Amino acid sequence: WSHKGYFDSLDHASIRRGYEVYKQVCAACHSLRFIAYRNLIGVSHTEDEAKAEAEEQLILDGPDETGNMFKRPGKLSDYFPSPYANEEAARAANNGAYPPDLSYITSARHGGEDYVFALLTGYCDPPAGIVLREGQYYNPYFPGGAIGMAQALYNEIIEYTDGTPATQSQLAKDICTFLKWTAEPEHDTRKKMCIKVLLIGGILIAMTTYWKRHKWITIKTRKVFYKPPTEK
Repeated sequence: WSHKGYFDSLDHASIRRGYEVYKQVCAACHSLRFIAYRNLIGVSHTEDEAKAEAEEQLILDGPDETGNMFKRPGKLSDYFPSPYANEEAARAANNGAYPPDLSYITSARHGGEDYVFALLTGYCDPPAGIVLREGQYYNPYFPGGAIGMAQALYNEIIEYTDGTPATQSQLAKDICTFLKWTAEPEHDTRKKMCIKVLLIGGILIAMTTYWKRHKWITIKTRKVFYKPPTEK
């Protein structure tokens, strides 16, 4: 991953493509409840682009003056809407499996984005002796091997707006980078702050060392000797 280095930032072009993957593929089942459209500004979208993305959604709001709930176009302050009204509706639509919220998925799973990438690209036929129930699929990277989510990523399943070839591995890489950002929106800021702390700390250490040597050199090199009294 390009962001794994101590001083490496997230790939913001990949974050934007990952948002496209989430919007067109993942959002049908998975929520992103802790991310608002305003969070996209300056990361993957301009303010106008983020506002346009928000306005595509119809958000349940209210009550109005008559006490009724109503739907309105989304605003920048709105959080990403969930695909299901509640957990029961989500399970009913997915053969009893509950699609987890993806906001912090890379922090909530051992291996982080490596695990998510392997899971998304690791579907295969079950080996001999493995029996799957109806609605289950085999993925060796999922605990137990049987997973309720069908393979979601295929070559050219979507078309990127920037023209990047939408191979399965590219789709998985981009959505993992996007989910890394949703889990750690402060990622780049934290690394920038680390650089500043190291620079300022280095200067302060050098100044402190010089001051200490300057002030203590006379004390550390002082010699004490005994001079017996002389008789008069």
